[in-house]
Amino acid sequence: MTVLIRGVGMGQVTIYLEDDIEKKMNAAAKSSQLSKSKWIAQLIKEKVANEWPPSIVQMAGSWDNFPTLEEIRKTQNDDSPREPF
Repeated sequence: MTVLIRGVGMGQVTIYLEDDIEKKMNAAAKSSQLSKSKWIAQLIKEKVANEWPPSIVQMAGSWDNFPTLEEIRKTQNDDSPREPF
């Protein structure tokens, strides 16, 4: 069954949880002030995201003394010979 809400198609998924996991999920959703459905959807969105979260992107360049790629490569030795297959 597909439900149309605000112009977005939404599928329904049934999941089975052990009782203790369900209790933890209920508590987490309640503390986040989200419905269980929205809480689970948020977790899934985070797991399938193809980009870094904004909080991580904002950290780019925040280390003044972080070495450049060239500086890192200068300190690397040649790779060890590999054994043939």
